[in-house]
Amino acid sequence: MADAAPKTFIWITEAEVVSLINLSGVINALEDALRLEYEGKAKNLRKGQTAWTGGSLNITGAQFTGIGFSGAKVWTNVGGKSAPLVLLHGSNDGQLKAIIEAVALGQMRTAALAGVATHYLAAEGADDMAVVGSGKQSMTQVAAVNAVRPLKRLRVFSPTPENRARFAAEVRAKYGFEVVERGSVEACVKDAPIVTTVTRAKEPFLTADMLSPGSHLNAAGAIITGFAEITADVVARADRVVVDNLEGCRSDSRELQSFYDGEGGDWNDMIELKDIVGRGEKRPAGADLTLFKWMGVGLADLAAGIEILKRAKAKGAGRELPHPGRAPVDVS
Repeated sequence: MADAAPKTFIWITEAEVVSLINLSGVINALEDALRLEYEGKAKNLRKGQTAWTGGSLNITGAQFTGIGFSGAKVWTNVGGKSAPLVLLHGSNDGQLKAIIEAVALGQMRTAALAGVATHYLAAEGADDMAVVGSGKQSMTQVAAVNAVRPLKRLRVFSPTPENRARFAAEVRAKYGFEVVERGSVEACVKDAPIVTTVTRAKEPFLTADMLSPGSHLNAAGAIITGFAEITADVVARADRVVVDNLEGCRSDSRELQSFYDGEGGDWNDMIELKDIVGRGEKRPAGADLTLFKWMGVGLADLAAGIEILKRAKAKGAGRELPHPGRAPVDVS
């Protein structure tokens, strides 16, 4: 019988990624992936990291045996600069299927997690959002919320007025909804039904008394233990705390640790995003506050990567390269 191993794999560039898929597409792919995880047909690989002064090596991954894939995203971060790659393998044959340049992919999958959570947890009809932070992730966070809860107004706060004004102008140029700048965190989030924090704050700045009844909070920053955005009383007040991965948050989220370890909360009260998606659960009736906290999961990276590969094959995109495992190599 002829060797059926593939002769080539596909390399997909950043430019091809953004031409093949948009944020709404990634949100849909992620929601499908979370259902597979809920059904036991996909499994997340906990993030691995080794750090040194000024940098870190990181890996996330997942297996999608239900649809024939496994893989990982790998990147080294030095001074905020990185060149991440997603590697997709076949879970049935172990062969390399694709390598995908993953800067845009990573930004979209991070925002897509917030998009899915907002779809399930924010009040129906919520159309007023507050975003605290104006960095490189802020625009995609706004886009993700707008994709699932079309906005009429966005409030923006960033501690540096110039950055705040620049970001507000960029949003106005991109979208038709009203954009207003606010001079403090309190003023920004007051009466906002949807709040997203996406900063590099090392100490918490958002307290429970700043948030209005009926709101939903996406805590997007603080994805390593040295950072924090929200205080323990925010977690304590939330009627529902949803996370991307319980094990990862329990290990690495200082914000959640400050409540569940410090004030006697029960970690088992938290719910993983896959469970509310899999069960189709929406915001509890009469909920005061809902919170979504995520540290980043390989499941989201791979969900985006698999969908991008599918679209690349359909459109003939990507560059075919010789498969590295095609022939045995004599190393004697």
